[in-house]
Parts: sequence; structure tokens; C-alpha cells
Amino acid sequence: MLFSSLIFCWYFLPAVFLLYFCIPGQTGRNALLLAASLFFYAWGEPRYVLLMLLSIGINYLFGIWIEQAGSLKLRRLLMSCCAAVNLGILGYYKYFSFFLEMANKILRHEAFAAREIALPIGISFYTFQALSYVIDVYREKLPAQKKLLNLALYISFFPQLIAGPIVKYHEIDRQLTERTVSTEKVAYGIRRFSFGLAKKVILANTFAAVVDEVFGMTNREMAGSGLIWCAILLYTLQIYYDFSGYSDMAIGLGKMFGFDFSENFNYPYLSGSVREFWRRWHISLSTWFREYLYIPLGGNRKGAARTYVNLFLVFLATGFWHGAGLNFILWGAYYGVFLVAERLFLGDLLERNRFKILNHIYTMLVVVVGWMLFRIEELQILRKLLRGMAGKSPGCYTIPMFVDRRVLFWALVGVLLCGPLQTLCKPLHRHLFDESHTGWPDVVMMAACMLLCTMFLVTNTYNPFIYFRF
Repeated sequence: MLFSSLIFCWYFLPAVFLLYFCIPGQTGRNALLLAASLFFYAWGEPRYVLLMLLSIGINYLFGIWIEQAGSLKLRRLLMSCCAAVNLGILGYYKYFSFFLEMANKILRHEAFAAREIALPIGISFYTFQALSYVIDVYREKLPAQKKLLNLALYISFFPQLIAGPIVKYHEIDRQLTERTVSTEKVAYGIRRFSFGLAKKVILANTFAAVVDEVFGMTNREMAGSGLIWCAILLYTLQIYYDFSGYSDMAIGLGKMFGFDFSENFNYPYLSGSVREFWRRWHISLSTWFREYLYIPLGGNRKGAARTYVNLFLVFLATGFWHGAGLNFILWGAYYGVFLVAERLFLGDLLERNRFKILNHIYTMLVVVVGWMLFRIEELQILRKLLRGMAGKSPGCYTIPMFVDRRVLFWALVGVLLCGPLQTLCKPLHRHLFDESHTGWPDVVMMAACMLLCTMFLVTNTYNPFIYFRF
């Protein structure tokens, strides 16, 4: 079930919201939210809801066993087994077919029969949340959760179940049993959800229709250089509004039920370095890898050379987390190289540079090229399109064949709203994140957003979510 669907917006959410306030007590409300979350997931993945329940049960047991273990050696063994089980399940569904294909290519014949394994929606997200819980227990940050209901709700809660943000257990443990819902929180949640829905339905879907048409052509390498740049710039806007819109909706839904989720985006396209970009983009994933991989590898505590290796490995893992494809590995390595370069010398040059606009141009050029690596899975096509971006593709397909004035208008709106407008108008930025006050102008804006989004959804069935496949 999509957040940006009429079924969710006008049936599922209102029903769950009304029932939530009809049920007294936190336990009853948690039970309702768990039931709603399982129904939400089973709506699109009825088979794999059992897999998620299995993951919940495994991590619940391991959390208790780790807490009760009498020695550090046994705790480490249990933690290693739990990590192996979680990553093994994720690896089988997400990477098994990829490794079979790679083995066949290396051996140059079909040594292994290909297997089509459907990827359960959101498995990367809920697996990382489950690992966060067990690692926090292992590190003795928090006691093991004795109530299976609460742990199940943490892992399966529908607002952030299938596309994040990735909520770490120590950030939400207390909220599972002690949370309050105020009028201000609910009003802010509805406002945040409405704005996120508008970002997704009006902006991201508009850009996606053009991007998918251009990059989905069988002879897409015949696109002219101008069209390639236009398509990848629209994809740059699409992926931001698609994912940040979903995160806004998730944060808003959490507020409506009394939960406080951390921000996942902070205007990443305003960044002046690649390091800054990753502090602003998909913040929950970046901080997860920092806490649970980068620091355990040694972080920056074991000398410069080890720091560079750790940085590169973390971003290689980040790329591989996003998908089972050589392009994702290449994308992760690509960012790893730039982050190491900024640690070595480039970061100092950027800080000393007085013309900060050049820093921004450099960062956006890196990001836009990176999105091409991310979007195109076939390496041979990717190479041709990158050559086209360098101006070596006259092509026979041009921009006017795919882009009309409506798309250009929304692209201009998208450029302004991804940071420049909020930077120029500080009160607007503060108001967007102000939870304490929702006035009549906000109510009118929310109603307008919902009405406009409903019109878009009724007249257009094209409504993909990029991060669902991760």
C-alpha cells in the first residue's frame, strides 16, 4: 500500500487514526498499530509478512539471550550469530541471484541455474532496524525488550516500515511505552504529511514520467547530450522529492500517533562538499553506518590510512545496501573515492576557497553524475550515457520531444523548493518545522495540497516509489 494512494489517504489512515483514539491505554494502542502495520505490509506482500514476523521472533529471542549471557565471549558469539542470521536472510533475498549471475559470468558458462527470487519490500530497512535493537542490547545501551508486542511494533511500524527513515532502537525505546499525543502534534503531523504527499505526487511523479520514458527507451543511448542532461537533472529532482517526500509523510504519520522520528533530509542540494552532502542526505542511513560499522571498524582512531580504508569500505557497503548490481557497487566506490579525497586534501581546498559557489557547483556535479551511476544498471549503457553527458553524443532524440512547459514549470518549482527559497526566506524554513503552531493559512494550504494531490492521483495511475526496491 502506498502512502500516495487514495486507499491509504482516504480509507486506511482515517480508520486507523480514529480507532487509535477510541482505544484506551498504551498497550491496546500498540496492539492496534501492530495489527494495522501487518495489514499495511500484507496488502502488497501477503507472503512476506511471515518473513517479517520470523525476523521479529528471531531478534526478540536473541535480544533476551544476549542480555542473559553470563560472559562476554558468549555475548559476542550470540551477537555474531544474530548478525549472521539477519544478514543471511537479507543476503538470500536481495543478493543470492546477483552472486549466481556473477559466478556464471566469471566461469563463462551457466554453471548455476538462475533463480528468480522476489525481493520483499522494505527488507533492507526493517533488517537494519532489527540489527540496531540487538546491537544496542549487546552494547548494554538498553535492556532487552521483554514485551514482544513492543519490539514487533518497533520493527514493523507502518510509517517507516518500507522506505525509512531507519529508526535506531535507542531513539524510540521509551516512546514505545511513554508517549503523548497533543493537538499541536497531530496538527503538525497532518501538515507534514500533506506537504510530503504534495512533494511526492505533484513533483516527483511529474519528473518520473519523463525520466522513465527517456531512460526506459530500448535505444536510450541515442539520446542527445542535451536530453541526457535534462533527464538526469530531472532524476536529481525526482529522487529528492520522492524520498524526502516519503520521509516527510513518515515523520508526519509518526507525530499523529505520538512518535518523534529524526529528520532524514536537510536540504542536501545546498551542500558545498560531498562530506556535507552525506550529512544532509538520507541522514538515518548515514548515521546507522557510522554507529554500527564505521566506529566498530575503528573510525578515525587508528591512523590516517585506516581512516581512509574505513571510509571507503563504509561507502562501498552503502552502495551495496541500495541494490544487488554492479552499478550500485560502483556508485558506493565513487563516493568513497571523493570522501577519501576530501579527507586527504580536497576538503582543505574547499574550505580555503573564497568563491563558495564553486564549491556548490563541484558538489552538484559529483552528485548528478553519481545519480547517473545509481539510475542506470547496465554498465555498457551507462558508459554510453556518460559519454553523452560529456558532449560526445549528437543523438537523434531532443529535449522538446519529451519535456513540455508543464514539466519545465514544475522543475522550476522543484529547484526553488529544494533549498534556495527556504534559504532566502528564513521564516519560511522555521515555519515548516515549527511544531508549536498551526494557523488558518496552514489549514488552507493542507486542504489545497490534499485536494490537488487527490486530483493528480485520480487522473494519473503512474505512482512509483524509488526506494521501495531497496
